[in-house]
Amino acid sequence: MKILHTADWHLGDRLGRIDRTDDLRKAVERVAVYCKQEQVEVLLVAGDLFSELARPEGLRETIHHWQEVFREFLETGGTILTVTGNHDNENFCQTLVHAMSLAAPGVGKVGEVVPPGRLYLAADPALVRLEDRQSGEPVQFVLMPYPTPSQFLMHEPGRRYSSAQEKNRLIADGWSKALADFQTHPKFDPQRQAVLVAHVHAHGSQVGPSLFRLTDEEDIVVAGPTWAESFAYAALGHIHKPQSLGAPHIRYSGSIERMDLGEKADQKGVVLFDLGPKGLRGEPTTLPLSATPIYEIAIRNPAEELPRLKEEYADAKTDLVNIHLTYTAGRDNLETILQELNDLFPRWYARDWHESGELGSSLSPLEAARSKSFSETVREYITAELIQHSEADRDVILALAEEMMKDESRVDSGR
Repeated sequence: MKILHTADWHLGDRLGRIDRTDDLRKAVERVAVYCKQEQVEVLLVAGDLFSELARPEGLRETIHHWQEVFREFLETGGTILTVTGNHDNENFCQTLVHAMSLAAPGVGKVGEVVPPGRLYLAADPALVRLEDRQSGEPVQFVLMPYPTPSQFLMHEPGRRYSSAQEKNRLIADGWSKALADFQTHPKFDPQRQAVLVAHVHAHGSQVGPSLFRLTDEEDIVVAGPTWAESFAYAALGHIHKPQSLGAPHIRYSGSIERMDLGEKADQKGVVLFDLGPKGLRGEPTTLPLSATPIYEIAIRNPAEELPRLKEEYADAKTDLVNIHLTYTAGRDNLETILQELNDLFPRWYARDWHESGELGSSLSPLEAARSKSFSETVREYITAELIQHSEADRDVILALAEEMMKDESRVDSGR
């Protein structure tokens, strides 16, 4: 049984002002190509299919895109198994599961053999089996969503906790107990091959520069010391940095795209493995995914640096860039500089600027501070922020600002 492992798609996500839909859909389409190219039977998505930033209309479009991209895979008997992650909207995913169950059976009872050719989304812990096309032997899949209080503290709704750490520890214990219960369930056959699919932070993983929109205090960390002996493969999601966890068959596939600056050096990919009746056939293989360049630029002398940047970054139209600008009033034209940077890096996702105050040695600090009035500062700020809008829109907002400043001036003068 050829199986492809991926995770952390975050469909519908944003980075600052940039909608990541196109970047992420290209990655998903590449995953579908790999499914066909490698004759994959089962696609595992280990959580975070969607972004918490996705709007309802965006989610509808995302599901429609899924249908189009994976139609052939499903129609030819491919199966998609996925679990919910911490960024998946729990209520939305539960609703989606219920809606899917109206059209076809859900994941079913514990240990049931489920039919191929469809997508199964596990918002609750589940144990399912799929038959290998060649041997007819069933492979067991334990599906474990991200450990949330609603899932793993449901027997203690009124309990008070001395700290967030205590609560997180109890949630982690509940998650581990649920996994252990599946492994001792009468429907689980320890003699047959089993695969774990989980969206979770396991002890010993290398997080990288940062967790994606989650602090160490907020995250729930579980122990995974027995996974290498218990499962033929563990398909993990949540940690965006691709890595093995103590053994080649315990893997974080990583996210399918660079999601923020902390992932700027990550090489993205998906993991292909072949599972036979006696275990893995060879070691898992990483198949590469192209990823969008993401970086930050610091500009301290626009007049000198902009010409060089235009040569160095001539092909940066799709790059994601965080811009830090220092300019000098009286020497540099802020609006012109921002427009040039916008032309050079049209997908800048964040930017900031400040005035160096270096107007010349003849001016004292007090005189420099007086060189720009409040109204001038407001006009400059609005003009810069609306640089991507039409001139008509800019003129309307500037006119409103002028009226507001006039009203404020009348109040201050007592008129």
